[in-house]
This record gives sequence, C-alpha cells and structure tokens, in this order.
Amino acid sequence: EQKPFFRILSDSRSVDPSGRYYYSYETENQIKAEEQGDILNEGKEQSVVAKGAYQFVAPDGQLYTVSYVADESGFHPVGAHLPVAPAIPEAIRRSLEYNAAHSDEQ
Repeated sequence: EQKPFFRILSDSRSVDPSGRYYYSYETENQIKAEEQGDILNEGKEQSVVAKGAYQFVAPDGQLYTVSYVADESGFHPVGAHLPVAPAIPEAIRRSLEYNAAHSDEQ
C-alpha cells in the first residue's frame, strides 16, 4: 500500500559562516517544525545549542506540540502530553543543599 504524499507549504533555511543556523517548514498535513542553533565555546570544546519546536496531528486527530532545547547536557523536550518528573521531596532537597554547602569540610 502506497502512503499519500503531502506538499511542502513552506521551507526556509539559513546558515551563516559562524555556524549559526535556522530552519522552518510546514506541510499540508499540519506538520510544522522550526529550529535555531548556535555554536558555543568555539574551538576544541565547542558544542551546538539548538532551540526549536515541532507539531503534528496524530492518527486520532489530536494536535501534539513539543518545544525543546538540545545542548551539551542532552535533549530537553516540553509538551503538555509528555510526563514530568515528580518534585524532589523537601527533606532530600535540603540534604542536597547542605551537602553542596559543606562539601569542602571533608
């Protein structure tokens, strides 16, 4: 079975000599995406930091939107449909703060 093709309604891309970039696109089946990125710490320890968002309509008709940051610590998505880690209990938070404040006493 051949899947349908969907037209690209818009497509924009730019890259400058410093490595900074931007792209965005939209398709007729309601997929949209955009991202901008920049190089940090140019040189031997350089990394790319990207910020963006995308959205799509799932087979059940629900629109899903995700925004994100991707950096040296990983990919960090945010969306109403994504699970969120529970808050750190107060006693553990205080213990972590105490340990950090007194780490040089050992």
